[in-house]
Amino acid sequence: MSIFVNDRTRLLVQGITGRDGSFHTRQMVAYGTRVVAGVTPGKGGSEFEGIPIYDTVVEAVESSGANTSIIYVPPAFAADAIYEAVSAGIELLVCITEGIPVLDMTKIYRFVKENGSRLIGPNCPGVISPGKSKVGILPGHIFRPGSVGVVSRSGTLTYEIVFQLTSAGLGQSTCVGIGGDAIIGTDFIDCLERFEADEETRAVVLIGEIGGNDEQRAAEFIEKSMEKPVVAFVTGQTAPPGRRMGHAGAIIQGSGGTAREKIEAFEKAGVQVAQVPAEISRLLAMKL
Repeated sequence: MSIFVNDRTRLLVQGITGRDGSFHTRQMVAYGTRVVAGVTPGKGGSEFEGIPIYDTVVEAVESSGANTSIIYVPPAFAADAIYEAVSAGIELLVCITEGIPVLDMTKIYRFVKENGSRLIGPNCPGVISPGKSKVGILPGHIFRPGSVGVVSRSGTLTYEIVFQLTSAGLGQSTCVGIGGDAIIGTDFIDCLERFEADEETRAVVLIGEIGGNDEQRAAEFIEKSMEKPVVAFVTGQTAPPGRRMGHAGAIIQGSGGTAREKIEAFEKAGVQVAQVPAEISRLLAMKL
């Protein structure tokens, strides 16, 4: 089955003519994703390598039947792009944009939920179901179809771990980069619920980082609600308090959000935690 995206995904690219949007559109098309439309205000009626471009998301959805949108729009306009896509009836939104203000995200989060859409991100690498669809900036060539679900707050670390999984013969059902901002649309628990219900997924790799309490909440969910095995890794174990480490949400405030607290929460829930990324494949292979 996979989760979130599959071979029925019909993708709309908001910001298709920009530098990032055009580059990654080519990559997604090359992977086999069904990119059915693009949106750039003022360029409606034109095309990008055979993909029709529209001025608005409503026009694009009505003409193409798009059910998913990926947003490559600068931070100043990304909030409006999300509102527009949700209002047009898009079911799944993936927002790559980094730097959307937290105040904007508090309003966006409620709007998305109230209208029954799902937002992945912002500040995320996207989602891929290997061999079916890639929606984002993930390097498709390192993924292989399989039964391991991957959910992560980190981008580049995800690529490293997925490469190791693939090299060890452990293919993936779906990989979701949920994003590293303080407020995101889809969290660990959302993904774990879907993986637990997914017939293709037999085990899950969870990649966390310092800041917030999402990993602790995920550990509680795993202990109470999951039967499938989960292996975790938490990055930022040597991070000093009060200093942001890469992602906007990766900051230890006072005594909260440390890697040690998160690791202890996972271990209490019976989740094995790798000490280094290279250990994940070995721990996972023991559970499959």
